[in-house]
Amino acid sequence: MFEQTFKNIDDILHKDAGCGSELDYVEQTSWILFLKYLDDLEKDRAMSAELAGKSYAPIIEEKYQWSVWAMPKGKDGKTDHHKEMTGDDLTDFVNNKLFPYLKKFKTNAENADTIEYKIGEIFSELKNRLQSGYNLREVITLIDSLRFRTHAEKHEMSHLYEDKIKNMGNAGRNGGEYYTPRPLITTIIKVVAPAIGEKIYDGACGSAGFLCEAFNYLKSSKSLSSKESTILQKQSFFGKEKKSLAYIIGIMNMIFHGIEAPNIIHTNTLAENLADIQEKDRYDVVLANPPFGGKERAEVQQNFPVRTGETASLFLQHFIKILKAGGKAGVVIKNTFLSNTDNATVAIRKHLLESCSLHTVLDLPGGTFTGAGVKTVVLFFEKGKRTQKVWFYQLNLDRNLGKTNPLNENDLADFIEKQKTFAESENSWTIHSKDIDQTAFDLSVKNPNRKEEILLRSPKEIIKEMKALDKESAEILDTIAKLV
Repeated sequence: MFEQTFKNIDDILHKDAGCGSELDYVEQTSWILFLKYLDDLEKDRAMSAELAGKSYAPIIEEKYQWSVWAMPKGKDGKTDHHKEMTGDDLTDFVNNKLFPYLKKFKTNAENADTIEYKIGEIFSELKNRLQSGYNLREVITLIDSLRFRTHAEKHEMSHLYEDKIKNMGNAGRNGGEYYTPRPLITTIIKVVAPAIGEKIYDGACGSAGFLCEAFNYLKSSKSLSSKESTILQKQSFFGKEKKSLAYIIGIMNMIFHGIEAPNIIHTNTLAENLADIQEKDRYDVVLANPPFGGKERAEVQQNFPVRTGETASLFLQHFIKILKAGGKAGVVIKNTFLSNTDNATVAIRKHLLESCSLHTVLDLPGGTFTGAGVKTVVLFFEKGKRTQKVWFYQLNLDRNLGKTNPLNENDLADFIEKQKTFAESENSWTIHSKDIDQTAFDLSVKNPNRKEEILLRSPKEIIKEMKALDKESAEILDTIAKLV
């Protein structure tokens, strides 16, 4: 139901002059979907209050509730088409009344850890791009058919919302920055193994994939007490995101996954001076895939001990600093970080090896990140112990990865199993710290256990190819002779 509805919505948005790309489709579907989700959430809360013999005060004022402005119903429960707005009346109401009303929630909320505050943030950042009120009416009617009441419905919807985020990678405007393949995220989380009660952080959270999957991992790890459920809701997941659209999608993605008031801040993480980070600001776990290849201004670089324009290298310094002693991390980074010889990269590698135990490096094949065109590795480290040895795993697959053939969980199963004991194999090996060059601190992925096959051709094959080349040469010479 959800999948076909999303496709139909995209078809309508494609026709509207205000929506030009997959990014616009996701943005516009998101705010309408969110209001319908919020309406169902309010119904669930009202029902729970009634069963408990308590009264319930709705978050949204009556005239701005979905069932009043979007899909007014008669006493028979059917849509009242006489009260149903469309065309210019609908766009005028949405743009000039609904959005201004919802924006005010940010200033009126008791604190930032409430769903009211998040509503205000979302509608302060977004705007209705649909120019046709008739198209908007069609989209609203389609979304009204969706239900988010049961666990299964919420799970299906969050899964398909993830698919829409993934599609943004092909939409330009750096949409690909928002999406890390979910099989890779779940693998990183299994290796880092966060626990309930630990504070988990992503300083470049994008669509919040790491935080959502960490929530799923911990939620299903055991039968939770009400205290543990509250800890997961309010005290476990923290993120920062610089870009407006990614920030909003991250908030909504977390809400759709069941975290009602996500602790995500709209800010440039790198604008924070590392010297200002105190113990109270630190986290137990870092899970992140910072942007590749970005460049930061000189004034931002001044916030770091090792100054460089490379965004990912600045983020790595930030992550090391913001981890608590004994804290764990899984961070995706370009593989060139392991071997670049510029002074900044060498200094950061030295700092990583000396202040943390870099225990695992996962070398990923090209094509892991669709459209990114870079090779990446995942660094797994713990803060507070000097690196003694590094276990490398090179993921060698018998196929090329791409949009139609993406990375899957089975691809990573052997890595997860061997990482538990740091086992040696054709694809894995260990380097001791004493064998790492103490000048360049080079950590290049050089697999000593995998012998490349050299294919020798037989004399018959060589002679056959020579004859074919002679024949081709003779034909070319014959053609030239005729032209002369």
